[in-house]
Amino acid sequence: MNEMIKIETTLKDWESDQEVRWCPGCGDYAILKAVQRTLPQIGADPANTVFVSGIGCSSRFPYYIESYGFHTIHGRAPAFATGIKLANPELDVWLVTGDGDGMSIGGNHTMHLLRRNLNCQIMLFNNEIYGLTKGQYSPTSRVGTTSPSTPMGSVDRPLSPCAFALGVNARFVARAFDVSKNLPEVLKAAHAHKGAAFVEIFQNCIVYNKDVFNDFAAPKGAEDQQLWLEDGQPMVFAKGARGIALDLDTLSLKVVDVVDGDWQGAGVLVHNVTNRAIAHMLVEMPFGPFPMALGVLYDDPRPTFEESVLEQNARDAEGKEPDLARLLAKGQTWTVEG
Repeated sequence: MNEMIKIETTLKDWESDQEVRWCPGCGDYAILKAVQRTLPQIGADPANTVFVSGIGCSSRFPYYIESYGFHTIHGRAPAFATGIKLANPELDVWLVTGDGDGMSIGGNHTMHLLRRNLNCQIMLFNNEIYGLTKGQYSPTSRVGTTSPSTPMGSVDRPLSPCAFALGVNARFVARAFDVSKNLPEVLKAAHAHKGAAFVEIFQNCIVYNKDVFNDFAAPKGAEDQQLWLEDGQPMVFAKGARGIALDLDTLSLKVVDVVDGDWQGAGVLVHNVTNRAIAHMLVEMPFGPFPMALGVLYDDPRPTFEESVLEQNARDAEGKEPDLARLLAKGQTWTVEG
């Protein structure tokens, strides 16, 4: 497959003529602008770009991007994306989903897309609630979440989308939040990855789950609770005053103080995006005692699904002439006479 030909566009080139309709203050607006800023920076071509979505507030996304788009059925966007990519591997495919669409109704479709390693970008908007259908609790809602479906508080244990992705052998896993200035950089890294790139984006639902992420994702004042990961750089946060180290006695992560910038003396880990074991630990750090790990947690490419399928088809077809009649008659056939 050829490399994507980069062209020059601006943010305006990616704005469709459709009125953007989300609730005022919804985090989806910020994500939309981040994507529309990112696409010109990666040299994307509107004529070669496809956005695929399922059902939910996030899934209105294809209407607002000036490119090709499919607004599909609940949870099945990964199946459509797989068909699109196999039919035309040269297309740049972006999949937009939510915590309900991608982790509940479409959980097994998301799993198979990731384990197969289809070359696409998956953006999962996680607001820990079903927004479109009026605020029911979702697979990522926290214990105690009150909603129309759990008026006394949810007793379900929530799942972590990034832990799910790592568990089904995704080769790229990242995390960010809607209003972060770093979101475009995370999206660029996802696009640069050859294979299925999974990005969880914490998104504020202004109506049904307002400010649930404020402890680490508030526009101002939460920076000390964010651990932004960068390959080859020490895992420090809180303006470099604290860091993440490995406790050798328990083989678990711990928070350490960094004095006078001496992160090496404090035993702070250096981030290695190919270290899958540490990525699992970072994803599962309990927030509060630990900061929220953000950025690219894991990035270790392998051959993509569509490459393997096309190579297999090419090998099988080598030296053969197409014969539709023979193909249709192959196997068990019956002749019915009047």
